[in-house]
Amino acid sequence: MRVVASLPSMNAPGAEVAPAWAPIGILGGMGPLATLDFMHKLLAATPARCDQEHLPLLVSSIPQIPDRTAAFLGQGASPLPALVDSARRLADAGAQLIVMPCNTAHLWFEPLQATLGLPMLHLVDAALKEAVRQTPAGAAIGLLATRATLASGLYVQRADASVRWLMPTPDELARWVMPGIQAIKAGDLARGASCLRQAAQALADRGAGSLVLGCTEIPLVLDAERAGLPVIDATAALARATVAWALAQRTTAPERANVPA
Repeated sequence: MRVVASLPSMNAPGAEVAPAWAPIGILGGMGPLATLDFMHKLLAATPARCDQEHLPLLVSSIPQIPDRTAAFLGQGASPLPALVDSARRLADAGAQLIVMPCNTAHLWFEPLQATLGLPMLHLVDAALKEAVRQTPAGAAIGLLATRATLASGLYVQRADASVRWLMPTPDELARWVMPGIQAIKAGDLARGASCLRQAAQALADRGAGSLVLGCTEIPLVLDAERAGLPVIDATAALARATVAWALAQRTTAPERANVPA
């Protein structure tokens, strides 16, 4: 799915001019269902009373972007050229902010942002902010994520040094976490939920006080009730951060458009 048409004016000549929203570009497809989940959570987080008060979105959902975990492990092509190509379509269509609802893709966040020269929000930073706020003082934070996200230290390196982490063991990662994520990508949500519940329970049993869902497939099948402990949904955290950015950027246009006499 690629929806990248430029945005038309949203006010008719002579009409009251609504405050302008900055168009948001969603660099998605990693995976497609996770992109739709992000869009749903973005809508839910927006304080809108009618269609016109929602954020204008430009979406480039390209599932053919090379696998991020395979690339990190040296087993596949880099996704960076495809990420740049997809993001440039969004920029050319008028996006003023780019967001990526994929945790592992953020391993290429810095070179992507440097190439684009546009503002971007970092999904991991949004999730960490909520995790620190929601986790009881002194409690460990569990992390469920892809092999690449865990091995790269993507969360650990961006967190405060005082944060105490609990990660899946290599056996748990191989038996439950990666099979669960792959099952969701294949459309088998029931198997994905079964695998990931077991991984969450293992972290809870070892003392996790909360659980970061650090892959955007995971919140599709796991919540606090199913996990058995409080969860931080990284997808929802990015959605809330996106809405906060848009609200801060919103400007008030003149009360009435200039219309020739």
